[in-house]
Amino acid sequence: MKRIPPRLSIRVRLALMNTAVFVVGGIMLLTTTWLSARHIIESNSWIIVDNTAATQAVPSVGQSSEVPDQRETAADKAAHAEAVERFASFRDDVLDDLVRSLILILAVLAAFSLLTTLWIARRSLARIGKVTTAARHIGDENLDARLHLVGPEDEVKELADTFDGMLDRLERSFTDQRRFTAHASHELRTPLTLQRAALEIPLAHGRVPADLQPNLRRALAATDRCERLLASLLALARGESGALQHRTVDLADLARTAVADVNAEAEGADVAVQALLRPAPLSGDAPLLAQLVANLVTNGVRHNHAGGTVYVETGTDPSGDSLVSVSNTGPVIEAATLPALFEPFRRGTVRGAGAGLGLAVVRTVTSTHKGHLEARPRPEGGLTVRIAFPGPPAAAARPEKDLDRAERPRPPEPRTDEVPRT
Repeated sequence: MKRIPPRLSIRVRLALMNTAVFVVGGIMLLTTTWLSARHIIESNSWIIVDNTAATQAVPSVGQSSEVPDQRETAADKAAHAEAVERFASFRDDVLDDLVRSLILILAVLAAFSLLTTLWIARRSLARIGKVTTAARHIGDENLDARLHLVGPEDEVKELADTFDGMLDRLERSFTDQRRFTAHASHELRTPLTLQRAALEIPLAHGRVPADLQPNLRRALAATDRCERLLASLLALARGESGALQHRTVDLADLARTAVADVNAEAEGADVAVQALLRPAPLSGDAPLLAQLVANLVTNGVRHNHAGGTVYVETGTDPSGDSLVSVSNTGPVIEAATLPALFEPFRRGTVRGAGAGLGLAVVRTVTSTHKGHLEARPRPEGGLTVRIAFPGPPAAAARPEKDLDRAERPRPPEPRTDEVPRT
């Protein structure tokens, strides 16, 4: 597999590009300087060479000045040649020293340019970092947050203002959607209640002919499904709105109620429900948390098979978080399909058993209460959903002697084909 090199930040890339441009320009400048110095030295070499040659050709004191022209010419040539050689050595030494000095100066200036550019880039891009940090922490639960970036009217300020404008539009869209869902669900409950009464009263008094009773019962069942759908939509809209009424509740009490409510349906489906309910207090919206636990337990029963089991457990972890966990047997679930199960109107393996909002409500309520949801498929089939909520600051756990028999610790989870059925 080809290894992807780590990405450099924009500050580092800007600093490297600026330093590269500086180094290239510095090399060109220093090369021009070196060539100019060499040209100046060589163009004025005759001054040094002639003076040196003339000095060496002057006869010593007491030496006869009457020397043949041939000897004077030879001496002049020798002195000139020696002067040229000494000048060439002098020129090379000067140019070599100049090269070393220029390289040292270029290295120092390149390092200074790199550090300076990093500092300037960090200062200049710090405002973009603020925009990124704010955008990372703004979600569908705090769309009212805004950047309100201060500073000069530059491109970064324009970007932040544009982002704030986009958040304004998103907030209006989300608010309108939630308001419509809540109002529509609430307005539909009254006619459905009247419809249920109109169907139940004739059936209860035996005033419906026998051949029409199946049709009325089907209509009554459809009314029940609509009411459950509206209840789920209302819970979803209320959870997304974030308008919670906090009070201290215990997940164990909510789970006990949910197990009692689903017991008849579980017996009809030949599914056993095993509960290990330890105290799990937290501060939250009681109706929404009750809906969350009920949805988990109901899904565990409905998305199961005959002879299967649902395990419900509550308690606290060492960090003080309150936990609720529901695990069930059933068909094997692929890990890749898990995220889709928590989307609205996505059903699992059982068609017609619900509107597909159960786990969507669970996810929304968990997020609204700042909880952590973890779902994983069981290798032998079924699903385990574990949710951790921040516990109250001073949550006192009930003594274990107060737990009823159904809450006593159970033995290790047996195999599916060995689970006793209720």
